[in-house]
Amino acid sequence: MAPPHTSAPHASAERTGPRARVLVVDDEPSILATLKKALSLEGYTVDVAGGLAIARERLAKQSYDAVLLDVALPDGHGVDLLEEMRQDGNEVVAVMMSGHASIDVAVRATRLGALDFLEKPLSTDRLLLVLENALRLTRAEREAEQLRAEAGYFDELLGSSVVMRQLRERVTRAARTPASVLITGERGTGKELVARAIHRASPRARGPLEKLNCAAVPANLIESELFGHEAGAFTGATKQRRGKFERASGGTLFLDEVGDMPLDMQAKLLRVLQEGEIERVGGNETLRIDVRVVAATNKDLIEACAEGTFRPDLYDRLNVIPVELPPLRARRDDIAELAEHFLAQAARRNDRPGVRFDADALPALAAHSFPGNVRELKNLVERLVILGPDDLIRATDVNQALGGSTPIPRGLYRPGVPFRVLVEEAERRILEEALAAHGGQMSATARDLGLERSHLYKKAKALGLRRSAEDDD
Repeated sequence: MAPPHTSAPHASAERTGPRARVLVVDDEPSILATLKKALSLEGYTVDVAGGLAIARERLAKQSYDAVLLDVALPDGHGVDLLEEMRQDGNEVVAVMMSGHASIDVAVRATRLGALDFLEKPLSTDRLLLVLENALRLTRAEREAEQLRAEAGYFDELLGSSVVMRQLRERVTRAARTPASVLITGERGTGKELVARAIHRASPRARGPLEKLNCAAVPANLIESELFGHEAGAFTGATKQRRGKFERASGGTLFLDEVGDMPLDMQAKLLRVLQEGEIERVGGNETLRIDVRVVAATNKDLIEACAEGTFRPDLYDRLNVIPVELPPLRARRDDIAELAEHFLAQAARRNDRPGVRFDADALPALAAHSFPGNVRELKNLVERLVILGPDDLIRATDVNQALGGSTPIPRGLYRPGVPFRVLVEEAERRILEEALAAHGGQMSATARDLGLERSHLYKKAKALGLRRSAEDDD
């Protein structure tokens, strides 16, 4: 088969964006050599494959901007490979090449998303133009999608308070970079929402967002969940399985509750972050990965590092961009806005279109401490919508749903008393009442307040409070 007709280097190299990566799949060595040279001169990074088996290996290890795919290959049909790619969610630009393809084959390839079908012998100028236009179209679509994402990725990060405006600004800055992000905050503050916003606002928005809750996976299975495994790697591993890192290729991996990851897995995760490579459990093949990691925890990882339960070097790797989420009590002005938003959602879900808050209901909500933060508020509003006797939610309904909890006391301000002293007095009163309610037991008090036990110990000691000698810790 004759190699493609070549001509002078195409003038569009800079316009297409240098270093776009292209895979050329053809069984003719002369065609592979000619196309690799021509594309390289245009600024593309080029890999070649002489058959489907090699092409599958390349695609498993590397992401491509475009694939030039011959139809008839020694070990199969190029359109079959295109179908496999689409089934795997690989939407890479595909251009088919053939010297004797039928109309049926061309139609099938087009339905699978092939952007063009070039007949052999190939014209290099024609191929370069097709490739340039295909990549330009794809980039335009991605830019349009990115703009749509930027317009809506804050939809779930509600609130007009200063702390929420600052949070949205930090999320925007973090999203633009490939650096690791560590999201910290109490339970229920919306760490997963922030991770999702970072992904949606990032250049990786078209890629996958994979999630792993490190606290929910048994210690003996977390390595397989992250890195995948080969068939026969352990009892029950009947076939090869890709892990979260492989499935997140080209996108983002969200490691929730990373503070609960076992120490031995922390060492393996650190190596992956340093080297950008993984090995499946039971395998010996090294796989390159292209994944941005966002981690989250409600634990104090600095304290965990001091206690030896978390690796300081892993903490440094994850904490390149720290994002700390404020508790709901630190943005009390947002409670009314959040409650109205959750009310509208709950009313639609539960077929209660006319339900609304009475004038005294929102102040009653704002007076609650919400140790479970935004998640607690959302669940509370849903409960009020479902159990309300009519379409009006009143302060009495709120207080009853809260179990008669005592609102945050007013009148704490006293002229001439420093803010620090007023805050200490308020904290001491809250902790005294909470400890009394739980018989002085620190563990139960910490759970109720949504605090780490170690943090409660330190706070109680600083405020001069004594814990019960019968504490259950």
